[in-house]
Amino acid sequence: MMKIIQSLLLSAFLSISASVFAAQVNINKADVATLSTELVGVGEKKAEAIVAYREANGPFKSAEDLMNVKGIGESILHKNTGNIVTE
Repeated sequence: MMKIIQSLLLSAFLSISASVFAAQVNINKADVATLSTELVGVGEKKAEAIVAYREANGPFKSAEDLMNVKGIGESILHKNTGNIVTE
């Protein structure tokens, strides 16, 4: 039982550590590959949607503007808080 608890705690720590130490991503300049690898919960399709939205509507003024992109919600924004920059 103790091994299971230790395993669960280690898994939780590692997943939290990955998001804490993720690189900052400029959502106004990053390409599809960068967005999909550096942002938690953003795969290639969502990254393509971010770039398409940016090209159609101009630069994002804030990280919260990402929620205007289909498929990007509060959960993804929350997971990447502190890693998203616009300048």
